[in-house]
Amino acid sequence: MKVVILAGGKGTRAYPYTQTTPKAMMPIGGQPIIMHVMQIFVEQGYRDFVLSLGWRKEVIFDYFDGLKLSWNVELIDTGAETDTGGRIEKCKHLLGETFIATYADGLCDVPLDKLVEFHRRQGGLATVTSTPLRSQYGTVVTDDDGRITDFAEKPILREHWINSGFIVFDKAVFKHWPGTNLEQHILPQLARENRIFAYKHDGFFKSMDTHKDQLELEQMCQVGNMPWKTSTRLAA
Repeated sequence: MKVVILAGGKGTRAYPYTQTTPKAMMPIGGQPIIMHVMQIFVEQGYRDFVLSLGWRKEVIFDYFDGLKLSWNVELIDTGAETDTGGRIEKCKHLLGETFIATYADGLCDVPLDKLVEFHRRQGGLATVTSTPLRSQYGTVVTDDDGRITDFAEKPILREHWINSGFIVFDKAVFKHWPGTNLEQHILPQLARENRIFAYKHDGFFKSMDTHKDQLELEQMCQVGNMPWKTSTRLAA
């Protein structure tokens, strides 16, 4: 089963660091984050990747040129201005009947075998990995009188679930692909047609949207706290 990784966006929320370097190549723990993403799959038995490139694609081409890996990587230029849905669609000629798509900046400890099993059992065209929302702010806890009883630092809000990427698709989904933006056009349309499911994973997820996120992930690596790595979870 092939894995499509969206690595062509401009990463505007991480400016100015992405002016010369695509966000997929921003380092954490001495490696570009896209390598960490691929290793999530490799550690669980996946070996075939399609990287959908665009903005500053030459940086990624240069990185992988001559790099010896134990897995297969195909680099596809899908255009600097192409949106997320278009990037996947432009790779469809390389994909089998079932494939996984994800983002180059999201790390998660989702068990991929269980995700794929759930997708096949539900019989939809797509299954999105969903994790609880973590607040970007600390929250205030009060009693009925307004007295503060506690402060919670960036709590997990389990009444709200988000799209964490790691999406399983059947290739037939391209017959129901009404637009160029995955998040705004395609996934909502699949929901309206009752063709998409959510695999709820109450585990670790963090995306590197900003330089602050990069620093937080870097700090986690420095202390050996990398819950997205299978080897780390087994050691624990």
